Amino acid sequence: MSPRRQRLGLYVRFQGTNFTAGAVAAFLRALLRHLRGPIILLWDRASIHAGPGVAGVLRAHPRLQVERFPAYAPELNPAEFVWTQAKGALANGAPVDLADLSQRLRRATRRLRRSQDLLWACIAMSDLPW
Repeated sequence: MSPRRQRLGLYVRFQGTNFTAGAVAAFLRALLRHLRGPIILLWDRASIHAGPGVAGVLRAHPRLQVERFPAYAPELNPAEFVWTQAKGALANGAPVDLADLSQRLRRATRRLRRSQDLLWACIAMSDLPW
C-alpha cells in the first residue's frame, strides 16, 4: 500500500518450478528496484522466507521490514484471499500445459492488480486489525 495515496499494489513473480529462498531473494531485489521508500513485508512462516540469501538481502537493505504472521494463521494473510480470487478465475478451466496455466494465472492476477476494489476486498476479508 502506498502510504501517501493509500493505493494498493500487487507484485507477483511466477516461475515454472517450486519457489526457493533464492527465488524469494531475487524477488526482493526486483521489488527494491521497483519501489521507493520503506517496504513492509507481511510474511507467513514458510521456510523459503528464511534462507541465507533472503537474510542477506534483508541485512543489506534496512528499508525492508519483515512482519511475520503467527504460525498457522492463514486467515490473517491477505495473500490467501488474492489466491482465492485467482483460483476463482481459473475454476472450470483445463489448461493444456504449464505455459497455458501460467498465462491464465497472469491474466487473473493482472485483473486483481488493476482493481483497487478487489485488492481492498482481499485486505478486508483478512482478520488483521486494519
